Amino acid sequence: MLAVVPYVLWAQEPSETVDSLFTENADSIMIKQGGLMLPATGNDSMIVEYANDEISFVKELHDSIYIERLKKLPSLVNLTYNNVVRNYIHAYSIRRKDKLEVLLGLQEYYFPMIEDVLDAYGLPLELKYMAVIESALNPRAVSRAGATGLWQFMLGTGRMYKLNVNTFVDERRDPYLASHAAAKYLQDLYATFNDWVLVIAAYNCGAGNVNKAIKRSGGKTSYWDIYPYLPRETRGYVPAFIGAMYAMNYHKEHNIFPRYLDTPLPVTDTIIVRRNVNLAQISEVLNIPLQQLNDLNPQYRRGILPGYSSSCILRMPETYTTQFIDLQDSIYRYKADVYLSNSFKAMEPAGRSSSGGATVNVAGRDRIYHTIRSGENLGSIATKYGVSVNSLKEWNDLYTSRIVAGKKLVIYVKKPAATTAAKKAKAVTTTASTATQYANAGTNEVYYTVKSGDTLWSIAQQYQGVSDKDIMQWNNLSKANIQPGMKLKIKQ
Repeated sequence: MLAVVPYVLWAQEPSETVDSLFTENADSIMIKQGGLMLPATGNDSMIVEYANDEISFVKELHDSIYIERLKKLPSLVNLTYNNVVRNYIHAYSIRRKDKLEVLLGLQEYYFPMIEDVLDAYGLPLELKYMAVIESALNPRAVSRAGATGLWQFMLGTGRMYKLNVNTFVDERRDPYLASHAAAKYLQDLYATFNDWVLVIAAYNCGAGNVNKAIKRSGGKTSYWDIYPYLPRETRGYVPAFIGAMYAMNYHKEHNIFPRYLDTPLPVTDTIIVRRNVNLAQISEVLNIPLQQLNDLNPQYRRGILPGYSSSCILRMPETYTTQFIDLQDSIYRYKADVYLSNSFKAMEPAGRSSSGGATVNVAGRDRIYHTIRSGENLGSIATKYGVSVNSLKEWNDLYTSRIVAGKKLVIYVKKPAATTAAKKAKAVTTTASTATQYANAGTNEVYYTVKSGDTLWSIAQQYQGVSDKDIMQWNNLSKANIQPGMKLKIKQ
């Protein structure tokens, strides 16, 4: 939808206040090897005050071309064209084209996530460009007033829309959760104004200021009619939105192309963590770049997931999720005295298990792995093994019931009561005989022969003071994959 508004006399150049909005809310975005972005070291911003003399060498396009291009953009938001919008288009596509290149690269990570959320709430997908104006797609952006994150929530508004903020966690910086909060806020604003342009304006300055502008204009409800009565920064906010939407859709026509990251963004998955852990522990045990983990989890202000306080969502490269589940005990123990301060550490609460927080007592149960087959769901798997769906979720840190064929689930199955003691005795005997058979004379090394159903974790439990990580190191294993018949070196 496009409206062409006659040229007006007010604010013909991008607002200095909107420039300040970008300066405050959007840290300079830079490409950094191994990460999404580098937090700012200066006050450079996406939009700065427009100066005709600085772009006089650029051949300007005729207004009819801009009008025709805006008409072709599918949008429920009324994309008005006038001299104010034109100057913002110039600012994006000419004055700050280097920053636009970076945004075009970042959009490939953030926009699909934002679009999924907007679509779930039935909102126009083009509202995603508001995140460009708000934060320049930087989830760590913080304004001088304290507005934070991709969608620049103030503390009170964030909590109103169920975003948790405390010493260790700031969910305003979580792109996914903040997008949900923004979608709910936009829904509420649309219920008030029933006009998407007024909604965008109200998101910036508040519904109260938009209603005041409507009253001062004599009851007019068009954004451009109430324009002179709005706060100064909001006068530039909607034109900046239109300018950004134009520039990011027609960048090729201006010979502007995405600047991609040095390290490709991974396909990610989420795990629920219910124990305290530092991202550095995960990084060092699983050999994932720490910068990558920090960039995927910007909501953890000190790099610590306070899982004992409340369940935490960990986003990580999908290829590492199985390893995390297999090695979680080693991860939680690894350099805990170094990475978890004494004031933060706490004894593991009663009822918690080494499975990472499952409330079901796993004592007297065997730990096995189930490979998910096509067509299976958590309900059918739970029935097969006589456990509950909730237990499966807790044991495997599943955030939803969605499972993927080929992945493995950890399951704790009950041992037959009559044979439990016999099995324990047999296990001790077998372990002792195996250790004796393969012990190196004069050393404290033994060799364990892997049996069907064994895991590194279950083997480690048979030796005091031995972890699955130790076994991997002693046997030069890069992954937790073992096969029956393999002989593993164990140092006691």
